[in-house]
Amino acid sequence: MKASEHRELTEDELRQKYDDTKKELFNLRVQQSTGQLEKAVRIRELRREVARILTVMQERKRTQSK
Repeated sequence: MKASEHRELTEDELRQKYDDTKKELFNLRVQQSTGQLEKAVRIRELRREVARILTVMQERKRTQSK
């Protein structure tokens, strides 16, 4: 998802997406440490996804405080 698509989500949906992405990232890291990971690129994708979600959450927090 792009950042613009994340901006369309509600706060609860965004929080759920963040939690799901972090769980998937954790599972991939475990697989990587045990040598079972097939697609290492997926870790990079998820890290960027988490960063996009956090960016949108911070933007909303800043606009609410003004």
